[in-house]
Amino acid sequence: MAVVSNASVRISAFSWVPEFARGFVRDLRVRWALEEAGIDYSERLLDGRLDRPVDYVSEQPFGQVPSYVDKGVVLFESGAIVLHIGETCDALLPNEPAERARAIAWVFAALNSVEPWTAQLGALDAFHAGEAWTKERRPQLEKMAARRLDNLEAHLGDRPWLENRFTAGDLTMSAVLRDSDFASARPRLAAYRARCEGRPAFKRALAAQMAAFEPAKASSQ
Repeated sequence: MAVVSNASVRISAFSWVPEFARGFVRDLRVRWALEEAGIDYSERLLDGRLDRPVDYVSEQPFGQVPSYVDKGVVLFESGAIVLHIGETCDALLPNEPAERARAIAWVFAALNSVEPWTAQLGALDAFHAGEAWTKERRPQLEKMAARRLDNLEAHLGDRPWLENRFTAGDLTMSAVLRDSDFASARPRLAAYRARCEGRPAFKRALAAQMAAFEPAKASSQ
């Protein structure tokens, strides 16, 4: 699939973010889901350095990305969008009710049980490095993140995916792990993430996100 200017599905993304954030902005999760589902999409690109357009809050009340617009459906929050895309896509949400429910549960687990702790660790390094209070806070966050990652590793064991096959749960969980150097230090989770990111749909999604930054790179040179 591809970014197509007249596609009925439209997502928002950034045309500029700092170098360290490129390849990690959360529209990547939605692009990946669309690629897995075989759905073309268009982009509404926003400059991360500027205030959001006034009309954008109707798509994303908090001014973040991504937003999603499709035939009257307007959504925000990457997890909600991934699940919406998966509603008609067996590649993301299995048709069998029990398997489908488990896949949805893993999406919530990634966003609610794992990401709050790993994201806080990432924020310490990206935005608060060297501040005195981080010396006290980091051990607390590392302890909680380690506990969650231990639980995740124990469940994963030697299986390739969280359940019987790749689902939206794996997409979301691996995206959360991608954002965490703390998680990447664990060989089993690193291998799991590599399997997920080895999928052709992920590679296309990452290339599309990086391509959105090219005009910004060119104008800054």
